[in-house]
Amino acid sequence: MADPTDKLVSDETRKTEAEEANIHGRADRPPTEHEARLAEEHGEPDERTAEAYKEAMERGAEVEGEGRID
Repeated sequence: MADPTDKLVSDETRKTEAEEANIHGRADRPPTEHEARLAEEHGEPDERTAEAYKEAMERGAEVEGEGRID
């Protein structure tokens, strides 16, 4: 069965979409010396903060529908 979008989407668009599908998120830059020093001084986050981040990530992983990010 033919793809019904073949006539609607250009080959260039399909090529670009395929390339973008392989792009993965990463930091835009390494930390500055000041940021690295502050991180070292403050160490690990406290337990309550770590738990809040963990809960938010778990909640986000289960999002379905319009708010979902693939």
